[in-house]
Amino acid sequence: MRVCHVSPHLPPDQAANALLPAELGCWAHERGDEVSYVAHEPAQDATSRPLDLGPRTAGLTGPVRWIPRRRRSSGVARALRIDAWRVAQQVSAALDEVAAHADLLHLHSNGLIIEVAAAWARRRRRPYILTLYGTEIWHYRRRWPIDRFTRAYEGAAHVTFYSHRLLDRARAEGLDRSSVSVVYPAVSDAFTRHDDATRATWRAALGIHERHVVLNVKRLHRLAGQTFLIDAFARVGARRPDVRLVLCGAGPLRGQLEAQAQAAGIAHRVTFAGLLPNEDVARYAAVADVFALSSLLEALPTVAVEALASGTPVVSTDSPGGLELHELFGDDVTIVPREDAQALAGALDRFIGEPRRTRAGTADHIASHFRAPIVWAAFTRVYAEALGRHAC
Repeated sequence: MRVCHVSPHLPPDQAANALLPAELGCWAHERGDEVSYVAHEPAQDATSRPLDLGPRTAGLTGPVRWIPRRRRSSGVARALRIDAWRVAQQVSAALDEVAAHADLLHLHSNGLIIEVAAAWARRRRRPYILTLYGTEIWHYRRRWPIDRFTRAYEGAAHVTFYSHRLLDRARAEGLDRSSVSVVYPAVSDAFTRHDDATRATWRAALGIHERHVVLNVKRLHRLAGQTFLIDAFARVGARRPDVRLVLCGAGPLRGQLEAQAQAAGIAHRVTFAGLLPNEDVARYAAVADVFALSSLLEALPTVAVEALASGTPVVSTDSPGGLELHELFGDDVTIVPREDAQALAGALDRFIGEPRRTRAGTADHIASHFRAPIVWAAFTRVYAEALGRHAC
């Protein structure tokens, strides 16, 4: 099979719609399929890391065609959508080059690059899959007279959603259709339970001297709600001097969060770890006593499932993704209201006061819904269905 993935992001960006295309490409390559990619140039904190933007990028298993991101325009250029036209031409040319012989396109998320790819596939009568991650549906508004995203959605051979609540929201917005499914994100085998001795060794290696660790892994961004987490941790820290907060991730809010921690007098007990390799994040997930998901909006937070796979309970806000996690994993996921630092502090304090690991059923549920072979099998079935319908 020959598959071309089209996404607004690819690694080194850390977005979900960057990681899944890369993972699917690796799995397909292992079974002998041909994979290619079309994506925008990396955006997330790219200036701080050396990048190889050649035809093949490290970690990706096929040729990549990078599309420059749209520039902010004004005046006549904006009115005439000149830059949008230019990007659309580049996307079409890239697809002509790497997807001309593809059996199937897999489109990820939304945006101009996806709308153009969907139109390209329809003109060539090529089947395409669309995977939706969250923001496309949370912020969906039908545009008149032409809504290119809705047309891309309706024209897909199959649409997969990151969570059941996301699918429910799509239906509530009038985006009901046949050939839809929920495929949860894959959790790497690096995230698994370890014994107390291993956790103690890793904690020391990570330079953590406090008895307890609260962990957050998200981009440092307003929607991740870390301002409320810093506030909550300050309340916990006022009573418990033996706790450290670790924030893994980079983003535009870092300076503000560092200043907030400094003003609260807890900066010496807050670690801003930055962007880390997966194996390092897995170590933090294993040594943590509790994972704090302070997000204002989530579809299905992979980082929280990774913590659960490591044996670490989760305190989450009542975002749609947090509520779905609670439905899946019961009391291993405690729910608090969004933007409520006091409630978040109380829940974190309870886990720190009586630390425990996740129950056995949580590991079983992750094994049956979130591990790579399960996710790959689900997409294999989706691909086969799309190709079979196209042949008919």
